Amino acid sequence: MNLHQTLQQYFGFSTLRPGQEAVINTIMAGQSAAAIFPTGSGKSLCYQLPAVLLPHLTLVISPLLALMQDQLAFLARMNIPAASIDSTQSFEESRAVMQGVREGQIKVLMISVERLKNERFRQFIGQIPISLLVVDEAHCISEWGHNFRPDYLKLPAYCHSLNIPQVLLLTATATPAVINDMQQKFALNKENVVITGFYRPNLYLEVLPVAEHDKTAALIAEISQSPSAPTIVYVTLQHTAELVAKQLSHAGINAQAYHAGMDQDKRQALQQAFMAGQIPCIVATIAFGMGVDKADIRRVFHFDLPKSIENYSQEIGRAGRDGHASRCTLLGNQAGLNVLENFVYGDTPEPEAIKALLAQLPTNGEPWEIMPIRLANSCNIRLLPLRTLLVYLELNHTIESQYSYYGDYRFKFLASSEEILSRFNPERQAFLSAVFNGSPQARTWCQVDFDLIWQQSSGERKRVISALDYLHQQGLISLESKQMVEVYKVLQPNLNLEAEAARLYQLFIQKEHSEIARLKEMIEFFESPECLSHHLAGYFADHNAPQACGHCSVCAGKPAQLPKPSTPPLPSSEQLQHWCQPLQTQSPQPLSLHTLACFLSGISTPLLNRLKAKQQAGFAKLEQHSFNDIRSALAAEREA
Repeated sequence: MNLHQTLQQYFGFSTLRPGQEAVINTIMAGQSAAAIFPTGSGKSLCYQLPAVLLPHLTLVISPLLALMQDQLAFLARMNIPAASIDSTQSFEESRAVMQGVREGQIKVLMISVERLKNERFRQFIGQIPISLLVVDEAHCISEWGHNFRPDYLKLPAYCHSLNIPQVLLLTATATPAVINDMQQKFALNKENVVITGFYRPNLYLEVLPVAEHDKTAALIAEISQSPSAPTIVYVTLQHTAELVAKQLSHAGINAQAYHAGMDQDKRQALQQAFMAGQIPCIVATIAFGMGVDKADIRRVFHFDLPKSIENYSQEIGRAGRDGHASRCTLLGNQAGLNVLENFVYGDTPEPEAIKALLAQLPTNGEPWEIMPIRLANSCNIRLLPLRTLLVYLELNHTIESQYSYYGDYRFKFLASSEEILSRFNPERQAFLSAVFNGSPQARTWCQVDFDLIWQQSSGERKRVISALDYLHQQGLISLESKQMVEVYKVLQPNLNLEAEAARLYQLFIQKEHSEIARLKEMIEFFESPECLSHHLAGYFADHNAPQACGHCSVCAGKPAQLPKPSTPPLPSSEQLQHWCQPLQTQSPQPLSLHTLACFLSGISTPLLNRLKAKQQAGFAKLEQHSFNDIRSALAAEREA
């Protein structure tokens, strides 16, 4: 069956959109490609159509469970056999998926990038022939992208070790720097990077300057003009979503809140009700929208500042996918800017914390085995910065990632040990006996002791896990694994800790400056005197948008100046001490200025979580102030 017959039979389309054809032809010609298409332009079809025609499995890396579930639902409707292996599944469900993949019944398998660190999964997928690796939201591989995921940096190495011949990178939000990064990391030919126009002629982009205390009234006035039109209102915080939805409801607007703090079933029901038109207005954090393919969304409001131009473009990209006129309105002021900046500052680890981490590197040639959450807690580094730090060490050839494994395996017999052993030849019987003898049984579960098994039979860990996995697949035992351990080889065991900590700290400071500059660039965009559509398209390497679109607030003669809040003066040193002293009393060691500034700014760190800082009166008291101003005031108070 040829390409267009498959397109018609499975998807009901007679033609492909511009860009889709170029990408799909590249993939079908056996080459790797990247598709840089705006939200709603059909990136997913670029792998879904080839997946039907390619001989082996298409493996899709997706950063969000919600994205996976939406795409799997679509593939099911198209009668394309697809599945995921994810954290919501029982062992029986994931075992059934693996069996379907093994037997070639599943054409598309979706996983998170973290799944590839799972020893058992790598063992399994390494035996499966794979035609294509798809990286969805591929901007995550770039430090210059808006939501860098350090584990994505390992994808080129995984691709090589799994002998995957082709890669397809998909993203809607790649600036020229990110596109260059993606090309280099996956050795893509420049001509195989397909960028379609970012410009959307049916979207009216509007920046409405509104003081913070007037935003709710302005939102109600805007929505009331057409209360039944499908609408998304984006906010930053979960409690804001609840509050704004309640205020809209009181004004007679049928609106519901949606955020990640809700029960999953409730979120699912809300999304379905919105898709069906039963709820016209959703007030949501960015947890809502990824993969939401509703064609007739007429309005997208930003009640709070988005986190970046990239986030903004993704969120407005959900409007008007049917091609009809839609309005995207930012109720703009700079009140939330300090909160966004403070989270950037809070993600920079202190030099002492970095030094504490480096001090844990073995100096005797032994492998370095870590549990990331435990390491984050012991060094007081938030988890994402910790992962970034580990990647920086890898890029500097200080450490080298070896593998991940579950530190803890246990199993229970579903058939008797005698019955299991009787199924195998004498050599395998002897090996399995050693495994069973080396796994002391409590009441029900047998705890696998790899050292004991090694002493009895020289059974390598890999062979033991393979054997247990096989018994699990056959339904003879139930196998559980937990406590993920990441193993690194230390390439520079005798580091100068001071110098290396300073080097790493500088990298974080550079990243901090880059993130703060990104926020500044976003404010400049919203206050731009030039056409918003042209400015936005240029940011994403599309230089073909009209100089003046005629459908934005600037072209309408209303360039914006975002009101700045009047920030009250910082409290007295006595007040600062009053807030900070109870926290200091709970801590066994003196708290740093950085930690106290995080506390007053409302930023959680592992140390503050341990001290139950959120229960203290001073937590987040100064969230509308600048992090650096708070830190300076604390320093002055300490010196006084």
